[in-house]
Amino acid sequence: MRRIRIALTAIPAALVLNITQAGVFPVTAGGPTGGDTSDASTASLDGFTKHVVTTGLGNPYEIVWGPDSFLWATEKSGRKITRVDPQTGAKSTALDLTGKAWHTEGGQDGVLGLALHPELLKNKGHDYVYVSYTYDSNPSDAEVDQRLRIDRYTYDSKTGTLGQPKNLIAGLASGTDHQSARLRFGPDGKLYYTIGDQGANQLQHFCEPNRAQWLPTQEQIKAKDWIAYRGKTLRLNADDGSVPADNPVLNGVRSHVWSYGFRNAQGLDFGTDGTLYNSDQGPKTDDEVNVLTKGANYGWPYVAGYRDDKAYAFRPWSASAPTPCADLTYSDLKVPESVPQQKETDWKGTFTPPVRTFGTVGNNHNFADPQCGEQLAFICWPSLANSSITYYPETGGITKWRDSLLMTTLKDGSVYQLKLTDDNKRVAKSTKLWTAQNRYRDIALSPDGKSVYVATDSEGLVRDRNGAPATTLENPGSILVFRLK
Repeated sequence: MRRIRIALTAIPAALVLNITQAGVFPVTAGGPTGGDTSDASTASLDGFTKHVVTTGLGNPYEIVWGPDSFLWATEKSGRKITRVDPQTGAKSTALDLTGKAWHTEGGQDGVLGLALHPELLKNKGHDYVYVSYTYDSNPSDAEVDQRLRIDRYTYDSKTGTLGQPKNLIAGLASGTDHQSARLRFGPDGKLYYTIGDQGANQLQHFCEPNRAQWLPTQEQIKAKDWIAYRGKTLRLNADDGSVPADNPVLNGVRSHVWSYGFRNAQGLDFGTDGTLYNSDQGPKTDDEVNVLTKGANYGWPYVAGYRDDKAYAFRPWSASAPTPCADLTYSDLKVPESVPQQKETDWKGTFTPPVRTFGTVGNNHNFADPQCGEQLAFICWPSLANSSITYYPETGGITKWRDSLLMTTLKDGSVYQLKLTDDNKRVAKSTKLWTAQNRYRDIALSPDGKSVYVATDSEGLVRDRNGAPATTLENPGSILVFRLK
């Protein structure tokens, strides 16, 4: 194991794995392309009721409204797929992956992404459910701590369980940090999957080079070596996990990579018109909302948010010289002179900017907020730790939300409505809908669009109502519902 030495982020060991860059405070936007630069407006709970649907879930990660009128949820630390009756809160286990799925206490690994085939329970022979989960790799595997797989299961409606597993892809890089792990069945019949940068170049992984810009070689694809897929959005054939023939050719190679240059893209959803939206967590600043296009590069780790040289520069710890990285002590705020620095505008690569950023600040911003102290300074950073994106359709029952995105956040425990522009390609306005001392993880909508189901983490850090770090959550491991009166 690599020797780990961390300062500032010399956080207590039990908390280190929970730090998924959750920052908070000012919700700002804008950049070179303009847009609304004011703080998000705030709405009260007026007009909605709030109820707890169910509790006792093991870090629910992805929730989906099923054609059986049940909520389907993956439990990251619970290592299973659970069906929840939204009327009674009763839970039943559809798939238990205990003994197969690997989860590290406090880590971001476990049972993660979930997608239901559009023809599930329609008597068309496609009663399929897709799931991603991490598993323990060969102990001698020096490249990563774990691996990840995406499997297809067949649903038996008589027993309410999943069986007949078929592996689509295995051997993807995995670990305890920055998994991303959003799985979507696209309108084109393909599977889309986000995979994070695995926390490279920070915290316990600070001596690992960030590979979000690395592209696979033809030799790697032939050998089914997916190690270069970190920091990417993947596109797979849903029947066998193979590379679609119309995927982009990048650096002369056609692979599963659809787009790249991401940090921790925990949000992924399609609009009615087929637009693919993504949300990506920033480092200290610049949480992003992106429109994903074929073959596009979104800049990480060379750029965070817009390429504007504001409050971010790429500092690759692994390139430290003459002092090697292994001899350094990591700090988020005090980077040694031996670590090189590269401004965003120094990088001349092809870059697709976000359509909206949150937590964008200037170079004079003080990241050492005394309210959070030295060890938990990251809680006071401007980033929100956006954790999911859900498209609210043009037919939804809440008229003013139509053609919007709903976004959950971890650090400030909020749900936001992001109103899209007429062309659905930019965010015109953001509104903070609901805030509590919770880490909101994902959203599912009822068919009429009037009920918003929100999953909450079972553990982790959040800001309390005074803006200070807190570990006590109001509704840990739960699914809540906000219903229009």
